[in-house]
Amino acid sequence: ASTIRAIRAHRHLIDEEFRKDLANSSIFMEILRTPHALHKTLSAMKRYGVLGQYLPEFGRIIGKMQYDLFHVYTVDKHTEHVIRHMIKLQGTNNLDCPLASTLARQLPKIELLYIAGMYHDIGKGRGGNHSVLGAADVEDFCRRHHLSSRDTSLVSWLVENHLLMSVTAQKKDISDPEIIHEFANQIDTQVHLDYLYTLTVADINATNPKLWNNWRAALLRQLYNETKRVLRKGLEEPPDRQRWIKQTQAEVKELLLGKGFSPDAINELWQELDEEYFLQDSTREIARQTALILRHQKEKPLVRVKNAREGEAKGFLQIMIYQRSRPGQFAVITATLEQLKLNIHDARVSSFPNNFSLSNYVVSPPDPTARTTDFKETIKAELIRQLEDLNRPDIVNRRTSRLLKHFSFPTEVIISFDTTIQKTVLEVVTPDRPGLLARIAGVFLDNQIGLVKARIATLGERVEDVFVITDNKGQPLNDDALCKKLRDDICAQLDDAQNTT
Repeated sequence: ASTIRAIRAHRHLIDEEFRKDLANSSIFMEILRTPHALHKTLSAMKRYGVLGQYLPEFGRIIGKMQYDLFHVYTVDKHTEHVIRHMIKLQGTNNLDCPLASTLARQLPKIELLYIAGMYHDIGKGRGGNHSVLGAADVEDFCRRHHLSSRDTSLVSWLVENHLLMSVTAQKKDISDPEIIHEFANQIDTQVHLDYLYTLTVADINATNPKLWNNWRAALLRQLYNETKRVLRKGLEEPPDRQRWIKQTQAEVKELLLGKGFSPDAINELWQELDEEYFLQDSTREIARQTALILRHQKEKPLVRVKNAREGEAKGFLQIMIYQRSRPGQFAVITATLEQLKLNIHDARVSSFPNNFSLSNYVVSPPDPTARTTDFKETIKAELIRQLEDLNRPDIVNRRTSRLLKHFSFPTEVIISFDTTIQKTVLEVVTPDRPGLLARIAGVFLDNQIGLVKARIATLGERVEDVFVITDNKGQPLNDDALCKKLRDDICAQLDDAQNTT
């Protein structure tokens, strides 16, 4: 207690001259480099007024609130949790994040990761892009603490790009080789990728205890592995989509021929599929789906419900639906899944020229233990029943929680053209509520909009869903009036529902 009183009585001595003293900056760097529970040290320094005095930029975020349900901690507390997770990742028994744990133990300079963690959100609350502001602050820190220009460049890049990996994994189609190549071009080196992946995992875990799950882990791991493969081959070699597709088809065909399917039947089916289908799944999964379709009698919808592969998304279900294409099927499927209290995380739709379509969904049940055979059969039976009737089920109208109502905000709809995939992209940012996806699907149906892909991201009370869409002829949306009507209809449908539930 007497030591703490002495610290508090003399912390005013930490002035600009103190900060510039080589002995003091060296001691602070030794604190970061020495293996120990660093988060506890930084927490004590903050509590007794030392950290905010020594790093004035950190002092400005102490107690700073973040007014949403996505960030459950103040900025300084979130930063402490980031450091704590970085320490935890260096343990040998970290089963939740095995890849990040392996990388954390292999990073050449762990203190660079700590510095990036301390500064990644330090620019919040000052107006402007907090990542850019933080990058400038951390460069100043590195100069004061005599880090090399190489280390300074790496840490500054990490702070400025700390959201890059999570945004790419959750909002873009990371099965597309061109998306991976574009992302790899922003990474540049394997060292940058290793540091960024570890920082991203620690940041997500420290933002909200409920945010990290097996689905996000699977997306980040897939993005890391695909990017690593591109970096190893070299960025100067652009992806060849046609070669990728032909290689996938050759591997799948070899598996199917081994099961007794004829080459003619396989080729006839594949001629009806769009090329992007062969970019979306593993060769084994494409072989399984092709085999199911070839054996299926086409009078009824084909529905398969199975557990996601344990190594990729434990606790999730994968639903495959093959059926004759009819207007409103996406609205029927989403409404049915939401009535069954299944959360939709990913949706992909592949169209056939002969009026058939193949849809794949990744969903999570309300209870991870609910992945029983009986429950999967219930999902299958209900989907088949609804798809045969094709009457749009009632949209779920469960009451919105009082907590979510307090954090409501107007819906934002952004429509753009993606030059990489040559498709229209529609992004919806809105408060979460029951029946949300079914309402959006209903607007698509009313405006004769076709869905190619959907990436669903729920961040606390905030939903950021991305849809790749076409007009009723399968072409990108070029009609400004239709785009405006689509935007207005989604906003009206979602905001009216928010006010009445």
